[in-house]
Amino acid sequence: MAVSQPLVWPAGTGRDSAAVNRQVQLLAKQVLLTYTDSSRKTYLENAYRLQLLTGGYSQAMATAKAWLPLYKAASPYRPAVGLSYQLYARAAKELKGHPERFAAIYSRLFYKAMEKLDDKAAYREYGGFFSAESVSVLRDLFQQKLAAAQKDSLLLPADAVALCVSYADMQYAEQTEVLARSLILNDCKRRYVVTDQLVQIAGGVQIHVKLILKRGISSALPAALQYTIYADSTAGIRLFASAAYGYAGVMAFSRGKGMSTDTIVPFEHDGEDADQVITWIAKQRWCNGSVGMYGGSYNGFTQWAVARYRNPALKTIVPYVAAIPGLGLPMENNVFLNANYGWAFYTTNNRYLDNAVYNNPSRWHSLNWNWFNSGAAYRKMDSIDGTPNPWLQRWLQHPDYDRYWQQQVPYQQDYAGIHIPVLTVEGYYDDGQISGLHYFLEHLKYNAVANHYLLIGPYDHFGAQSGGVPVLRGYEVDPVALISTREITYQWLDYVLKGAFRPEIIQNRVNYEVMGANRWVHTASVADMAGKRLRLYLTAQKNGNDYLLSETTSSQSSALNDTIDLAERSVLYGDYYPSPIIKEAPDRSNGLFFLSQPFDQPVQINGRFSGELHAIINKKDMDVTVVLYEVTPEGKYLQLSYYLGRASYAQNMTNRRLLHPGKEERIPFERTRLVSRQLRKGSRLLVVLNTDKNPFAQVNYGTGKDVADENADDGKAPLLIQWLTSSYVDVPVKLL
Repeated sequence: MAVSQPLVWPAGTGRDSAAVNRQVQLLAKQVLLTYTDSSRKTYLENAYRLQLLTGGYSQAMATAKAWLPLYKAASPYRPAVGLSYQLYARAAKELKGHPERFAAIYSRLFYKAMEKLDDKAAYREYGGFFSAESVSVLRDLFQQKLAAAQKDSLLLPADAVALCVSYADMQYAEQTEVLARSLILNDCKRRYVVTDQLVQIAGGVQIHVKLILKRGISSALPAALQYTIYADSTAGIRLFASAAYGYAGVMAFSRGKGMSTDTIVPFEHDGEDADQVITWIAKQRWCNGSVGMYGGSYNGFTQWAVARYRNPALKTIVPYVAAIPGLGLPMENNVFLNANYGWAFYTTNNRYLDNAVYNNPSRWHSLNWNWFNSGAAYRKMDSIDGTPNPWLQRWLQHPDYDRYWQQQVPYQQDYAGIHIPVLTVEGYYDDGQISGLHYFLEHLKYNAVANHYLLIGPYDHFGAQSGGVPVLRGYEVDPVALISTREITYQWLDYVLKGAFRPEIIQNRVNYEVMGANRWVHTASVADMAGKRLRLYLTAQKNGNDYLLSETTSSQSSALNDTIDLAERSVLYGDYYPSPIIKEAPDRSNGLFFLSQPFDQPVQINGRFSGELHAIINKKDMDVTVVLYEVTPEGKYLQLSYYLGRASYAQNMTNRRLLHPGKEERIPFERTRLVSRQLRKGSRLLVVLNTDKNPFAQVNYGTGKDVADENADDGKAPLLIQWLTSSYVDVPVKLL
């Protein structure tokens, strides 16, 4: 980027919106005079916004047009859409000093453009318009940049560009979001017909089914089904995707949701209910007898829940970040988590969704801390909240991964009978990745020839369902990793249900993006992602603040001692969550840190790290966290993966085996997050070993009782740990 010199932002400008608008326009004019960027794509993205701010609407339209092929080349698996940018610039150009005419002009241009597009092309363009959520995000982002400018009136060139771009996006979003949403819905109503009905299944249970068809369609089509508990009365354009892509779109809601008056029951009946709904769909005149399913999170779970019934009409499933009840949430590796505590109220308080309750972060934040600081048993959390949570109490009755959980999804040999094609979509930073990956690995374990493919990249839980964001928790994502999950889903459905080619990105069983390399790689298995597993042993040898990792084990194991006061609340343990992904330094207030030697050549970390911890403790149980970092040559810390688990379930998640105080115990772990990352020469690995004691999960006091019933009184004696240097981690490495 080249701008000749620092630019001035007058002090006090931020107090008046009109003054801010004038000053941003002046700043944009100054920036445009000398602005360049080594990346042509980045230059055009920013220049378009600068041109809008300075009234160069014709130039902005030309810039937007020139940007499209560059975006397509950089992110080939995400359709490049630019209609929204063109419309905004055209409307602004036609205003000619009459801002009150914007809505009328914009609407006319929108309808004229949409009339020329077929359903699929139109639906793709819908995604280029701002959502209500993005408006809020853009406002916050601009306020942050404005506050920084107010603090230091001399702006560096990059900061000046960022401030102008942020303002342009906010202004554009505020002017168009509500209007565009209305226009898009009207366009959808012009194209599609939506009907609702109740379908009665066994036992008199009624399921609300929503059907979306293209207007005037008379031929039978394959059906694309989402089965969900999220009966969202404000679902918007998402409803129309399948019809736009040439399918009979079907949305079916869990019993008790929508128009159904049955008792709402999360998870437990979805498999059997969806099986009967699929049979009903296949018999309808608008369906040709074939049904495919798709969707993420809970909607991914329902696909696996019904797949175990092997309905002949169900031809394929495309689960994204699919949940497994009891293995991910509400507990991970047998540790109950607070992350979705409010979810039960959100989905069961009424026939649709209780957004007011769920979207109340202060309540849930306060609850976490109030419970933690009280030292009360985990089972008392709803008492502290003041609202009974029967689902919490029900789930706490099953701390083992027992039959209650097992019967809700395929389990072990159930996978052997699932022969339909499956495409799993996952993300390295998906909170529930161990669930989605578990389905994939178990399916292939019990059915070696399963027609099952994995697509995974640098996405979080929501990003995997859309295709990723350019910057994830502070990490700049490789452009090639930005995909369209929707586009790939319908390509897959076309492949299975219509005989089309397989999606281009799916070239082998495992398809993954290498972070830092900006490329996709395709292998036959997760194991094939890495050339070898690098075993690194803990040592007692210090290197500054860290202990060293060694590729060889000592003939005599020594011990590293750690003491954790479980009863006190001023110090938190278990800083494992990857936000931000890149840090200046991890929290070093507690835990043990083990550093590898620098790599003498570039390497890739590809797959899931695992290991075995050897420890002697004075109690019968503990919860363990293990975090794996890349330490860059510049000294930055990029979090690669982590493990959280309960020691007493490490051998078998279905059957608790308490530890023996004073005796050496072996604690294996493998259900970690899969990742692919290219490390430069000179990079190191850092392993952080710790226990887990914080407001975001159960506190395991180690008595051997059900952890849900333990309280701070059970933690009066501190946890004493001797970590033995015979402990090791196995890291999947590919040498370059």
